[in-house]
Amino acid sequence: MDIERVSLLKVPIDILPPEQLAERIYELLAAGKAQNIVLLSLWDLLRARRSNDYRTYILNAALVIPISRSLQSGIRFLTGKTAVRYMPFDFVISLLTALEEREFTLYLIGGKAQTLRKTENNIRQTFPRLRIVGRYQGGFKRQDESSIVEAIRKASPSLLLVGKGVRGEEQWIAKHTGKLNQGIRLWCSDLYDVFAERRRRPSRQTFERGWEWMTYCFRDPLLYFRIFPYIYYKILLVIYKIFRKE
Repeated sequence: MDIERVSLLKVPIDILPPEQLAERIYELLAAGKAQNIVLLSLWDLLRARRSNDYRTYILNAALVIPISRSLQSGIRFLTGKTAVRYMPFDFVISLLTALEEREFTLYLIGGKAQTLRKTENNIRQTFPRLRIVGRYQGGFKRQDESSIVEAIRKASPSLLLVGKGVRGEEQWIAKHTGKLNQGIRLWCSDLYDVFAERRRRPSRQTFERGWEWMTYCFRDPLLYFRIFPYIYYKILLVIYKIFRKE
């Protein structure tokens, strides 16, 4: 099964079999240029449809990986193809495993100081041959940003993991892509909290059933209102199916 890029409501998504992930990562690094990877949720897809800047970021990404079951079912509904859906934590673990095998490098930015330190320690213990060439906590001042970007550029990491606490969040990567030198960049949201054992990830069974959204709603009940954009998404799928707009 080859890697294939499909369009879902005019947003690109890649079908990447797990057994081809490592080889694809090596190909991206061998290209010797900036490569962004996006872990795309349903809400990200809807945001890409209404934000030109974010849509451009998605269109230019080297890999767009679906993490929502709704995206998987939407692709099947419109194209008849089966996309591989990844749990974010598992995807990053597979990515780090591939990098460690060839002793590539990693830079961590974002998160709170204690969380970032524990994340670094846990990654070092789990992936001893993966070289961490730098880290910087989130919440830094605007006037420090240029020196931080320069430090990352000089370190030239194979992978830059960006977590919460950077101004602009995922768009921070897009803003600085031209200044960060070659390598892979990935926005990892609250993944540092999982690495630091401050937050539990959804169970495998919960994720496979597509119920992981319920755990987020328990943390923030306002997320229940996402039922309305979800209904809008379903209506869009039917419209695109009827008029064959893809």
